Amino acid sequence: MCTVIVSFDPDADVPLVLAGVRDEFTDRPWEPPAAYWPGLLGGRDLRAGGTWLAVDPANRRVAALLNGRGVLAHENTRRSRGDLPLRAVAADDLPAVELDRYDPFHLVLAGLGGVRLWHWDGTRLTTDKPAPGTHMIVNSGWAQGGENARVAHFRPRFDSAVRPAGRLGEEPYWGEWATLAAGCGLGFDDPRALVVRQALPDGRTWGTSSVTLLALSAEGVRYDFSAVPADPGAFTRILPNG
Repeated sequence: MCTVIVSFDPDADVPLVLAGVRDEFTDRPWEPPAAYWPGLLGGRDLRAGGTWLAVDPANRRVAALLNGRGVLAHENTRRSRGDLPLRAVAADDLPAVELDRYDPFHLVLAGLGGVRLWHWDGTRLTTDKPAPGTHMIVNSGWAQGGENARVAHFRPRFDSAVRPAGRLGEEPYWGEWATLAAGCGLGFDDPRALVVRQALPDGRTWGTSSVTLLALSAEGVRYDFSAVPADPGAFTRILPNG
C-alpha cells in the first residue's frame, strides 16, 4: 500500500507540504530522484521508464501516483501508469489520455493553489478537490474517515505536527514530519504501519522502498528523499541545491 500525505494551508509561509511513501517489490529496479526529464525531477522506474512522483520546481508543482483498485486494462493495449505524474505536473492537469489503456490509479496534483485528485477504477473517472487541511490518499483512495488503521493513526499526527517553516535550505528543516514519514518506529506487521515489509509465498519481498518529503512555497521547493525508509535521519536534500 502506497501512501501520500498532503497538507495545504494557503495562509502558511509554506502552503503545501507532502510526504510520499512508495511501496513496491524490492527487486524492481529504480534510480533515485534526478532531472531525467527536461525541467522535471523524480525517481525513475527502470522497468517502465516513468516515475511515481514528479516535481516541477519552476512552477512549484508535484504529482504523485498510487495504484488503484478495479478493472485492469487489456494486456495487449496496457500503458505504464508511470507517465501520468510527468504529464500531469507539466500540464497542471490530468493529461488527455486513453484511460482504458491504464490500470486503476489515483493521481495527486498539488501546488500553491491547492490539491486535486483523480481516481480511475478501470471504468469510471472521478475527481476531488480537497479543502485546506491534511489529507491521506491510499490505494483505496482518498481516506476521509478513520476506517483505515494507518490513516486513523497517522493523519491526526501529521495534522498536529509543527509545519516546516523558515528558509528552504536551512538544516534541520522537517522536524516532526521526518519522524512521522519514517513510520515512527512501528513494526512492519503493525496494521497501522506506514513503512512496511512483507515476505511473500513466492519468495519475493514487498515493502517500502523510499520516502519523499516536499515543501512548496513562494520561495521555491524543498525536496528530500530517503531510500532507508524507517530512518528519519537518512533523508538527503535534492532541492534546493547547495
